[in-house]
Amino acid sequence: MTAFVDGLAVFTLAYPSLMAMVWMCGGLYYYFQWERRDLALAKRGLTLPSHPRVTLMVPCYNEGANVEETIGHLLRQRYPNFEVLAINDGSRDDTGARLDRLALGDARLRVLHQPNQGKAMALNHALGEADGEILVGIDGDAVLDHDAVMWMVKHFLESPRVGAVTGNPRVRTRSTIIGKIQTGEFSSIIGLIKRAQRIYGTVFTVSGVVVAFRKSAVEAVGGWSTDMVTEDIDISWKLQLGGWLIHYQPQALCWVLMPETVRGLYKQRLRWAQGGAEVMLRYGAQVLRWRNRRFWLLLLEYAASVTWCYGMLFLALNWLLHPNLTTLAEGHFFAWSGVLMTGICLLQFGISIFIDSHYDRTMLRSFIWCAWYPLIYWLLNLVTVIVAVPKAVLRRRGQLAVWESPDRGESFRE
Repeated sequence: MTAFVDGLAVFTLAYPSLMAMVWMCGGLYYYFQWERRDLALAKRGLTLPSHPRVTLMVPCYNEGANVEETIGHLLRQRYPNFEVLAINDGSRDDTGARLDRLALGDARLRVLHQPNQGKAMALNHALGEADGEILVGIDGDAVLDHDAVMWMVKHFLESPRVGAVTGNPRVRTRSTIIGKIQTGEFSSIIGLIKRAQRIYGTVFTVSGVVVAFRKSAVEAVGGWSTDMVTEDIDISWKLQLGGWLIHYQPQALCWVLMPETVRGLYKQRLRWAQGGAEVMLRYGAQVLRWRNRRFWLLLLEYAASVTWCYGMLFLALNWLLHPNLTTLAEGHFFAWSGVLMTGICLLQFGISIFIDSHYDRTMLRSFIWCAWYPLIYWLLNLVTVIVAVPKAVLRRRGQLAVWESPDRGESFRE
């Protein structure tokens, strides 16, 4: 038993550092292989050989305070051939009335109304009404960069195998320490993960707040699943299992509102963790087939993450029962593990800030908050995964997944 506990302790200490190294190497490779060319192209000015019709889909639920800003930025896209399709999903506030009023002032905006049935149902509703060959999904509280559509369409023109392109969300809410830390997290964790996963061929999830789809690809996989709590993770796996590729485009910037309270952050990350577990339960057996072997690294990464969370729980319970674990502190590995993990964490943030400072000049300011990241976010990931996996197992299949208004940060409260 002692050998097992010691081995588990080594794994729990080594895993975060190992994954950080994978993300850093993948992120740097992506940057030097592809990203630098797009940065140079952005300075010259991006032009496309053609401009297929694009439908910007905006599912909205209780977005009265934000929807006018969101729609206003969409209507100022520099892409020449688009329409905006806003879906009011049974909002209880004045979202529907605001959208109808906006539609009267611009023929490019159409508004759909439906009872509250969730984001996936709203997207499926828009899928049936969209005129575009390319569908761009934007949350009702997000602000899309004026050139984002152009950069995402570029991928569909370059390869007929591309089924989706996930964009680059940037945090707007930075008035509390939680908001400031998320600024670094979206760069040093989410951004690097997207780049690394793009290198080994499969992406765990698109960013639901800013993503483009080939309409024919979405139709081929049956649209969005209405019974999954995270429709973005689900559609990512459905597309890739269907043989489509997902690309990442950091030039497709989108400014998003994120929780700035512990409660709001916990609820958001719990939903993300449950969504990941639901996808694994639904598609895990299919992924194990030989023809889906490109998913195996992704599956291994997820399995290791869950093992780490429950391993930490086991060690904590074991410590409560047998608090004298002095043997774990013996040897140079354990003596220097804390220093090593801190150094790797800071290196990871340094690399991500170097890369993402091309898109956000204020990134360097977030470096001071990096020291809080391991304490807050690894602990949060630990708790949410432990809670989410049983919730995913027990959740009844076919149950409609509806949404509720999120915590959007202290600086955006009415």
